[in-house]
Amino acid sequence: MALQHKPDWFRVRLPAGETYESVREILKSRDLTTVCEEAHCPNIAECWGGGTATIMLMGDTCTRGCRFCAVTTGNPHKILDEWEPTKVGVAIGELGLKYVVLTSVCRDDLPDGGAAHFARTVRAIRLRSPDIIVEVLMPDFRGDREAIEAIVKSQPQVVGHNIETVERLSPSVRDWRATYQQSLAVLRTVKELDASRFTKSSMMLGLGESDEEVKQAMKDLRAAGVDILTLGQYLQPTRTWRHLPVTEFVMPEKFDEWRRVGEEMGFVYVASGPLVRSSYRAGEFFLEKMIQQRSPTIAFPSIGAT
Repeated sequence: MALQHKPDWFRVRLPAGETYESVREILKSRDLTTVCEEAHCPNIAECWGGGTATIMLMGDTCTRGCRFCAVTTGNPHKILDEWEPTKVGVAIGELGLKYVVLTSVCRDDLPDGGAAHFARTVRAIRLRSPDIIVEVLMPDFRGDREAIEAIVKSQPQVVGHNIETVERLSPSVRDWRATYQQSLAVLRTVKELDASRFTKSSMMLGLGESDEEVKQAMKDLRAAGVDILTLGQYLQPTRTWRHLPVTEFVMPEKFDEWRRVGEEMGFVYVASGPLVRSSYRAGEFFLEKMIQQRSPTIAFPSIGAT
């Protein structure tokens, strides 16, 4: 049964402020889409104001129909803005961001799923902003190794792919083409191609998962070599049949417990909280942990790598 009212800890400030408005206007002027807006992220003001933004590449129409996602589902008819990588590179240079996350809709209509487009965008950003940290939060590309390799070769410091939920719930939460085991295989492939890349994944809680299932999913991610994990509360995007209702609002204390469990399992960093999203304050979270716990056993990639 869906819970109708959000608890008090879901109160967030409205988007405002000089930095927020500057980011908004520059992105709008370049006709760029952000997942911050498309997914109705509750942290948009905090992230944009703190120098982090998540750009959504390849349009605003996804070929898949996951039941947790607010993004429009449909057929993009192979339409792709070939100038988008350049536009993103120019906009990021103007914004002066510390950290950028590149994500996208799924584009099963394209032969490579859009992997080459991703890679061109990473290179375009580096051309104008060599010191920025780039994270790619990519789709599964149907497990295509060549597509994954194109992303890895463009050398983002962080390569992310989300499993979203526990294995039992995955078929009812995600599109039928996005399987739990395939997502794990994608993350393993990144490490096989380049063990120095930090890998990252994310899970939503509150969909009816058990503690044991969450723990097993975390173990599966560690076995796949995942370094960074984020855990957040699932929120129903719309009250329609398409989107799954919230089964439970997980207490902040429980998120703290999962953070401790993840750290004990060996994740380099775990961001866990009701309002945490996959790219929530990614730059601050990531850098703080790396500065504090940098170790000779951890390969820290050069920020200026190309």
